Amino acid sequence: MRHLKRTAKLGRTGTHRNRMLASMVCSLIKHKRITTTLAKAKAARSVAEKMVTLGKAGTLHDRRLASARLHQDEDAVKILFNEIAPTQMDRKGGYTRIMKLGQRIGDAAHLAILEFVDVPVTAPVAPKTEAPAAEAKEGEAKEAAAGEKKEKKPRAKKKTAAEASPTA
Repeated sequence: MRHLKRTAKLGRTGTHRNRMLASMVCSLIKHKRITTTLAKAKAARSVAEKMVTLGKAGTLHDRRLASARLHQDEDAVKILFNEIAPTQMDRKGGYTRIMKLGQRIGDAAHLAILEFVDVPVTAPVAPKTEAPAAEAKEGEAKEAAAGEKKEKKPRAKKKTAAEASPTA
């Protein structure tokens, strides 16, 4: 009987599911927000909340348990214990939230965003753009380089069998 053995199988074997959830939680820890399907977000939420609980305790044993569960992703463990757990110290649970997005166009799967509640999400920094005059100079340089490549001498044509044979 399967009494009290509820788990989201997600169409995967146990090892595949555990590795996928660990990877999703590592991405959540590093980026503070991930977009995935609703079923995967609900499954990853419990793992992420358990990792934050370990991070709040902060002992060496908890660090080793988190490292084992996250498959030795040391960067994620450091971020969890040094950045995320201190911001969640005053909370007793509910460290993550799931926001529903709608359905994906390709397969109509329900999408959701999984993110930490009190941790600010940092947007990726866009590279600085140069002045318009500098961009024009770059465009001219690229055109000149392309023109130099086009001015190569033409290849010699291959001789046919009749031209190549000395007896004709």
